[in-house]
Order: sequence, then C-alpha cells, then structure tokens
Amino acid sequence: MKNFKLITSVLAFVATIIVAATAADTPPITFKFTTTNVRGAIQTTPAGVNNTGVSVGQYEDRSKVFHGYLRNGKKLTTLDDPKGSNTVCANLNPNGEISIVGAYINSKGNSEGFLHKEGTFTDIPGPAGATASAAYGINDSGAIVGFYTDSSGATHGFLLRGKTYTTLDVPGASSTVALGINNTGSIVLFWVDSKGAIESSIYNGKTYKTINVPGAASSFAENINSAGDIVYGWLDSSNVSHGALLHAGKYYKFNFPKSAQTYGGGINDHNVIVGGYQTKSRGRFSGFTATFK
Repeated sequence: MKNFKLITSVLAFVATIIVAATAADTPPITFKFTTTNVRGAIQTTPAGVNNTGVSVGQYEDRSKVFHGYLRNGKKLTTLDDPKGSNTVCANLNPNGEISIVGAYINSKGNSEGFLHKEGTFTDIPGPAGATASAAYGINDSGAIVGFYTDSSGATHGFLLRGKTYTTLDVPGASSTVALGINNTGSIVLFWVDSKGAIESSIYNGKTYKTINVPGAASSFAENINSAGDIVYGWLDSSNVSHGALLHAGKYYKFNFPKSAQTYGGGINDHNVIVGGYQTKSRGRFSGFTATFK
C-alpha cells in the first residue's frame, strides 16, 4: 500500500467516532480515529509513527508534486530531498534521535531511497547494480529495509546494516518488498505470488512465515512494532482497500468510518496507528491517527 503513500501547518480534527473491529472468535478491539491533513494539500498520506507520537508521511500540493513531512504535535516540517523531486517519507525509528527513511525521484526519473538524519539526506541506492530503490523501514539500531530493482527489472527486498546489503527474496515470489523492521530484527514484507496476488510474510533472519489477512485477495504488511503487532492494508475481492491489525496473534479488520477505502500505514508501541482513507472511491486521500484498545 505504499503506493498510497506518497507547509507549515497541519489541519487536524477529531472524527469523534469510535469503531469496534472484530474477527471471528476474537475479543473486540475499539479504534478511535482522528483525521489529520496538511493544510492546503490536495491529499495527505501518513506512513509511520514513533513512540512519542511523531509521524511522517507525504502530501500532494496543488501542482501535484509530492513532499515528505515530519509532524510533531502541531508543528509540521516539509522534507524535500535536494537531489530530486516527489519526496516520500516512509517511516522513522521508534525511539531517540529521529532518523527518517523514504524515497525520491532522481535525475534519471527513477526512485532512490534515502536516510534523513540530523538535517542531512543520504542516498540509499541499493546494492551494486541496482537501477532503483526505496527505503521503507528503520529500527533504533539503524538497520534499514526496503526494495531495489536489478538490471533485469526484478524487484528484491533488502536489509541494510551499516554498509552491507542483504537481499531478501521470499521463496517462490516473483517480486519482494521489505516494508518494516522492529528492534528485535523481525522484518515484514509483501511479495507477488505465482497467480499475481500480493501476499505478506514475516522474516526472523532465517525463515519466512506467511501472514496474510484472512479472507483478503491481497495483503500488504506495512509495519511492525516491538511487540510484533503488524498493521496492514488489504484488498477484498472487489479490489477495495481496508485496514487490518495483527495483535496478540489475532487479526482485526478496520475501516475509517464512512470511508470508501482505508489503509493502515504505521504502528508504534503504544497502540497508535497512522494511515489514510478516501471518502469516495478514487477520491483524494486524507490521513488519520487511530488508537486501539
């Protein structure tokens, strides 16, 4: 669902709607939603949130250009990589000094990953020979995950520790993208199966375990917190997007109230989720923050 994710002020209002989400044979979970949009933007798509509630994402301006942002309370900071255009902020580390990962469009017209730390953008281009890349997740030790495209056009996930890249390919997948990594090193990924559907897996450094949302036509595991809770976007048989949470081993599906489509983008360790929704199909995206208990 990261394709959903693509100045100075934030328009935030509380939806004041509480929704109980349930799955078969599971106790109910209650979600409380707050809508948060960048003032003046034509759409806002949050992507990650840390343990102090600072969030990142991207917005589209009226010229249809995307900009990354960092939101800390009522303060919004725009982040544009100076080496290209259409910056997307995909995630940030959970604790401590803020490190942000994402991607921008470089001078060749290709996606290139970046790390933003202490006001400086550093390219994350993928391993030698990569033609495109994006950085999607980072933990407190600085381990980064994302994807790269090789010279043959194939897409692979990657794990970057220090200066060393490790390729992540789910067995049997035609394409793999790594989206989130927590502080224990668990990585969530989505991948394309032999039928062209999107499936999701969790990788513990040795094995890949499939973790699809029950009943979903396609599952996009977007992020994982320290407890192993995972937030998703998923598609039903009509290709409509919804959110889901894997919490304490059980799946909970959710939608922003009265929305046409919803996705879950980021999750922290304090039961906070960020994501986006459309009020009508093919409409513009608005952002939300949700708490659950």
